[in-house]
Amino acid sequence: MPHRAHLFSLRIASALRDACFADEPYGTVRLRRDVLAGVSVGIIAIPLAMALAIASGVAPQYGLYTAIIGGFVIALTGGSRYSVSGPTAAFVVILYPIAQRYGLAGLLLATSLAGVILIAMAGARLGRFVEYIPESVTLGFTGGIAIVIATLQLKDFFGLPLEVMPEHYAQKFWLLASSISQFDGASLFVALVTLGVMLYWPKLKNPIPQHLPAVVIASLLGIALVDAGYPIDTIGTRFSYLTPDGTPGMGIPPFLPEFAWPWQRPGPGGQPFEISWSAVGDLLPSAFGIAMLGAIESLLCAVVLDGMTGKRHSANSELLGQGLGNLITPLFGGITATAAIARSSANLRAGAQSPVAAMIHALTVLLALVLLAPLLAYLPMSAMAALLLVVAWNMSEAPKSLHLLGHAPGRDIAVFVTCLTLTVFFDMVIAITAGVLLACILFVNEMAAMTRITDISGDRKLIDVKLPARWAVLKINGPLFFAAADRVFGEISAGLATRDGVLLSMDGVTLLDAGGVAALNKLIAHCDNTRKRLVITDLQFQPLKTLARAKIEPVPGVTSFYSTLNEAIQQFKEGATPV
Repeated sequence: MPHRAHLFSLRIASALRDACFADEPYGTVRLRRDVLAGVSVGIIAIPLAMALAIASGVAPQYGLYTAIIGGFVIALTGGSRYSVSGPTAAFVVILYPIAQRYGLAGLLLATSLAGVILIAMAGARLGRFVEYIPESVTLGFTGGIAIVIATLQLKDFFGLPLEVMPEHYAQKFWLLASSISQFDGASLFVALVTLGVMLYWPKLKNPIPQHLPAVVIASLLGIALVDAGYPIDTIGTRFSYLTPDGTPGMGIPPFLPEFAWPWQRPGPGGQPFEISWSAVGDLLPSAFGIAMLGAIESLLCAVVLDGMTGKRHSANSELLGQGLGNLITPLFGGITATAAIARSSANLRAGAQSPVAAMIHALTVLLALVLLAPLLAYLPMSAMAALLLVVAWNMSEAPKSLHLLGHAPGRDIAVFVTCLTLTVFFDMVIAITAGVLLACILFVNEMAAMTRITDISGDRKLIDVKLPARWAVLKINGPLFFAAADRVFGEISAGLATRDGVLLSMDGVTLLDAGGVAALNKLIAHCDNTRKRLVITDLQFQPLKTLARAKIEPVPGVTSFYSTLNEAIQQFKEGATPV
């Protein structure tokens, strides 16, 4: 099927090849549009990358490294022409516990392992399976992630003097609630101003992204408050680094990211990390969760962009690019990267023509790291928290969730609530697994309920002959699979207590599986034991093929098969029973 080829193809740099070489010629006009779009998205990415790194439990420069290395490599090698990759809010709930337990080294090692898993998924052509994740599952876990992220930002938003946050969500919530009276007025004021700018600026219809004026105003306000004797926490006061000559610096190091193996980075508490098979085994479940979420988020982002442009991404090529990006990025200190829907949409709206725009975005972040690092140190932590509150709200897709709660079938609401609750109180991987399983079970239950038996013995349009006493014609509609077949054939078996035989019209049965064959064999055995007769007619291709493979054959005096119901009825006209 040509319209589904994008779900099965696998080529490195698929999007770049298609956008720059297979489509219209790539000239200066398209390059100029890519440059403008890339610079615009790069400006958005700078504060977000730092804020998301901090929320993930590491220093802000590692978020910038992620946007630089991951953003460039994934755009170069991936399969979605408009996607922009970097650190995203969805990963905070996975990365923060890893960073707390294993340090930066463990986080980077888990990311590298996730990159290997993503490459393996691409090689196995698993990109198409994103189609099978229900919207209720994605809305549930993204809503749950948004709640967790928003909760984690309250500490800096209110300037609360909390050194360590508990591991479990309920404990975090009660600690924050009990400490709210200790808020810092200056930090809260900066946060509220930042939040106000973020929300009001888009109404001005100004082409400048709201993130830039928000962080500039917040930084100037923070400097003014410090000068007035109201100190507030900033990136410069919270984070520090050492220069090559051993001199301590405040804020973000204005250096290019350096190559190092993940296990050579600091471990928990800044101590050396000991690489071992045991450590790798401990990190594998987290790596699997990172890979699954990265695949889901990047492919969903590509699907959204396809809907906005009418283009087609290559699902497996995008998984390959994401895998290569997450394998290479940790070698330069970057954390997990994946496609960001908000930044990708902004990239498209800014006029992006190809993956070159995402690569320009990475270079823009690189220039900011080298040239603006001293200025970035003035960013207040409360302003960063306000930025992430807006990110959390946007990723929650609250309008969609409310519409689902108000209009969707009960099974979708149950799946949504289950995913959201498990994400908040337990783990996102558990939430997605449980949500998909619950959605499957409820779907199977609903499909099974659709399979029904109808007695058509009195339908003179179909039955133009008087049936013998104690005979009936039954019509089955719906799939005869494991969840429905036993009930359906059980009802027929029970009905045979008052009948000598039945004709089963199965033209409404499109599917018969192994469970259906087993249930049919039980019915045939029951007919044989009780001397009842069973006539099966109108078998469609798939059920007929399944019965042939299972070697189900007529049993003289018990079962027989006819091509059509009319052919079986004809036997009654001739004074015989159709067996």
